[in-house]
Amino acid sequence: AQLVRSVPLSEFTKHLELEVKGTPRFGFVPGQWLSVKATAPDGEEFTRAYSIASPPSDNGHVAFCLNRVDEGFMSNHLCGLAEGSEITFQGPFGDFILRPPLRDTVFIATGTGIAPFRSMLHWLLAEPDRHQEREFWLLFGARREKDVYYREEFEQLATGHNNFHFLPTLSRASPEWKGLRGYVQEHVKEIVGTRTDMHAYICGLDKMVKANRELLKNMGWDRTSIRYEKYD
Repeated sequence: AQLVRSVPLSEFTKHLELEVKGTPRFGFVPGQWLSVKATAPDGEEFTRAYSIASPPSDNGHVAFCLNRVDEGFMSNHLCGLAEGSEITFQGPFGDFILRPPLRDTVFIATGTGIAPFRSMLHWLLAEPDRHQEREFWLLFGARREKDVYYREEFEQLATGHNNFHFLPTLSRASPEWKGLRGYVQEHVKEIVGTRTDMHAYICGLDKMVKANRELLKNMGWDRTSIRYEKYD
């Protein structure tokens, strides 16, 4: 694949857009990931998994949302690539995908865990028959306002679809912040109430995923209604 765009989302986070060569319609299911390969200067091979952060498209484009990790070869390699560079990957892989039949759904993300949900939500909301009047909530946890990746996009989706609710919550909000504060798990009950007939999709670091799974199980949710992917 060829890197066609590299856009900083924050100090340490980038949005990379790739064009998959040789297959105009690169097929994948929203929520899946690709396994990226690269070789370090000393000859060591690295392989890392990245969720696709864009919906399936006709032009063979896929996007990643990734953090530069201290001492992490791959993330720094990818974040430092010039537009036009070639990237090698295998896939798509993964079964962190939307499960039919569609129900009212809460999507819970922190940090770059937003990637698969950007893919899912753009896909779901693109066609009325895909979202069938179901209600969707995106609860997105970040430290500060500048860490709410793709904020304008999600705000536009919420403006255009009254069944989609975008709820960013900040753990280190400035006094001016008008939205939710604190961690994502502190706001799940406000969304789901006493309901147990919904789906939850959770993506982020292990600790956050655990906290939300426990919370929902304690609220009487069946574990098959809770899907998750961990990024550490």
